[in-house]
Amino acid sequence: MSLFSKRIDRRIAAYQRELIETHYAEVENMYRQIRGWRHDYRNHIQTMKAHAAVGDMDAIRAYLDGLDADLATVDTVIKTGNAMADAILNSKISLARAKGIAVTADAHIPLALTTSDIDLCVIIGNLFDNAIEASLALPQERRKIRVYMDMKNTQLYISFTNLTAGGKLKKTGGRFRSSKGEGHGFGLVRIDGIVERYDGYISRNSEAGAFTTEILLPQLGNSSSEKSNSSPR
Repeated sequence: MSLFSKRIDRRIAAYQRELIETHYAEVENMYRQIRGWRHDYRNHIQTMKAHAAVGDMDAIRAYLDGLDADLATVDTVIKTGNAMADAILNSKISLARAKGIAVTADAHIPLALTTSDIDLCVIIGNLFDNAIEASLALPQERRKIRVYMDMKNTQLYISFTNLTAGGKLKKTGGRFRSSKGEGHGFGLVRIDGIVERYDGYISRNSEAGAFTTEILLPQLGNSSSEKSNSSPR
């Protein structure tokens, strides 16, 4: 193996470790919020009992409304049927919403995929990070990301769309350039490499005000009949 190949392998390994560590940190943050809410659960019950004891129904209603809003910030956003996809999507959706970005997600994925967990992590993580980065250039009321994932026969279909500032993006050397600075374009190359390795398909399309990435990954042994029901919210 050449010195150049060894450097590339080390860079890929370091990139994968950094990406996975980031995702796990995001998931842990989400679960920490859930644990905190559960810890307060008994106090919430005691407060509502106190209001009920004096017949203050208005106070109970107001308190329940507050709890409902609080729960919405830590509740699991989407259940795809696939544990790794759930972890990545929920952590990224939580991060996006914390940055004032509206997210619409609809995902139905088989429990078992021939695509590895690491490859799925790289693809979804990078697509979400790029969409979040682009969204932050917009005023908060215009920030929106739409995610759709499903099986199309024996292929996993992934689609990410985010609103963008300005007009249609231009390509350089046949590629849309990353706006995140030195080194960040490596994530786009990694996605392309994974799609090519699975003999899949990728399309990036920039229109005025929106950017969409579509991916098809063949899943040998999986079919649309194996989809698990999901409960998106």
